Amino acid sequence: MALYLTEKDVVDLLPMEAALERVEASFLAQHQGKAPNQARRRVFLPNVSLHYMAGALENEGVLGLKIYTVSRQALRFLVLLYSADDGNLLALIEADHLGRIRTGAASGVATKHMARADSETVGLLGTGRQARTQLEAVSRVRHLKSVLIYGRDEGRRRAFAQEMSERLGINVSPAESAEDAVRSGDIVITATTSSHPVLNGVWLKPGAHVNAIGANMLNRREVDDATLARAAVVSVDFIEQAKEEAGDLVHGLASLGRGWEGIRELHEIVSGSVKGRTSPEDITLFKSSGIALWDVAVGIHVYRKALETSRGKEVEIFRSL
Repeated sequence: MALYLTEKDVVDLLPMEAALERVEASFLAQHQGKAPNQARRRVFLPNVSLHYMAGALENEGVLGLKIYTVSRQALRFLVLLYSADDGNLLALIEADHLGRIRTGAASGVATKHMARADSETVGLLGTGRQARTQLEAVSRVRHLKSVLIYGRDEGRRRAFAQEMSERLGINVSPAESAEDAVRSGDIVITATTSSHPVLNGVWLKPGAHVNAIGANMLNRREVDDATLARAAVVSVDFIEQAKEEAGDLVHGLASLGRGWEGIRELHEIVSGSVKGRTSPEDITLFKSSGIALWDVAVGIHVYRKALETSRGKEVEIFRSL
């Protein structure tokens, strides 16, 4: 019997602290060669697209698949977990919230290992649901004093600022422009769906760390060439996938006449084999595409907590002949 878990189950069973712990553990497993990961694949039809990615955490005995569809009506996400012992399906997990919180947690881990320890201000571009989990995760790894948020819609950015101020207990204020938000930030987050850069690298203060998470297709960019040119350390979650869909890097590196030799995978930094920064003045960049290992890692947590608390619905998927 497999366990079916809903969005409500995920919200109740996956706090940000647990997501941060699980995603960081997945990076360490990745570095140890114990976490095979398969890059995202996409199938496009006129009215809908299908996306899927897979990975496994060998030491935890679980393989997993994330699959989702995108249409004008909705995005529908599902994570499936399988036993590495016998191939049995363990769980089917509705994964909209799971995806947002694991993406935020990955930026939190990058911030923990790449941002200056004394970082206390954030400049955030974007007011959507991904922006919320990004800010929450970063607030868990740094003692923030203030946040400036910018989005094109004035009403949405004011509402976002009020909501997140109350939720996180820190001063979140709307900015008048993207430049104002970025220039204020020890940490800068881009969480948009823009096809053109929203971050001008000239705006970055010395020592700033950037989490760029919104663009994961070749026809989208959030950061410009100047950001890449100024960055002393650039990391990604999975180079194979980044080469296929990180438009920020694919086009930016080509424009600068640079190759991928200097791009690090974040697990190298998390493990300590590569430094996240070499100077307080360094500008650092984490370009996130989102990988299956994170879904598997947090999915395992949700599944185990569901078993402990008797959550979810048992469903029979495979029957013996």
